[in-house]
Amino acid sequence: MSEKETRQSGGSPEASGVTVSDIQELIQRKEEIEAQIKANYEVLESQKGIGMNEPLVDCEGYPRADVDLYRVRTARHNIVCLQNDHKALMKQVEEALHQLHARDKEKQARDLAEARREAMSHGLGQSQDLSPAQAFAIVNSISPGSPASIAGLQVDDEIVEFGSVNTQNFQSLQNIGSVVQHSEGPLNVTVIRRGEKYQLRLVPTRWAGKGLLGCNIIPLQR
Repeated sequence: MSEKETRQSGGSPEASGVTVSDIQELIQRKEEIEAQIKANYEVLESQKGIGMNEPLVDCEGYPRADVDLYRVRTARHNIVCLQNDHKALMKQVEEALHQLHARDKEKQARDLAEARREAMSHGLGQSQDLSPAQAFAIVNSISPGSPASIAGLQVDDEIVEFGSVNTQNFQSLQNIGSVVQHSEGPLNVTVIRRGEKYQLRLVPTRWAGKGLLGCNIIPLQR
C-alpha cells in the first residue's frame, strides 16, 4: 500500500496530514464509480428495461431467451460491487473532511492566540482585537463534497470578508460572484460562527455539482 493510500485509509498517524488535494482525488474517484454504476444500469435498461430484481427465468422456469443473461448477471454483479466501493469511499471522504476541519480549527485557534499576543505587544489592547466584526452575508446551504464544504464553510456562517469583499464595499451578491469568477487561487474567507471568528481558505473550482463553490449565500438582514 502506498503512502497516499495509507493516509487516506486512516490506518496510520499520518492520517492527520490529509490535504485538500487528497479529498479532491477521493471525490474524483467517487465520480468515476458513480459513472460506472450508471453505465451498468444502462446495460440493464438496454435488456428489455430489466432491473436488479426481475426474474431471469420465464413462467415455466426456463432461462429467458429475450435478454442477454450473461450481460445482465455481469451488470448486476458490477453494480453491487461498485455500490459497496462507493459506500466505503464516501466514508473515507467523511473521515478526511473531519480530519481536515479538525486540523484547520486547531490552526485557527493558534493563529488567533498569536494575533492577540501580537496586538498586545504592539499596544493595541484587547478591546480593539476582540471588537465584534460586521458580517454582510450568511451561508444558508452547503452541498456535500463541494469546494465550500472542503474549505470548512458551514450553514449559518456569517461572512465578514470574502476575498476582497467586506462590509465597506459589499453592495450585492454580484460582488462575490465577480471575485469567484476572477480568482486565480485560494480565497481568504472570514466568517463568524457561534460568536467566534474563523479564517478559511476557499478554492473555487469545477466539481460534480453546479457552480464553483457548492453553497448558497444570501445578504445578511440586520
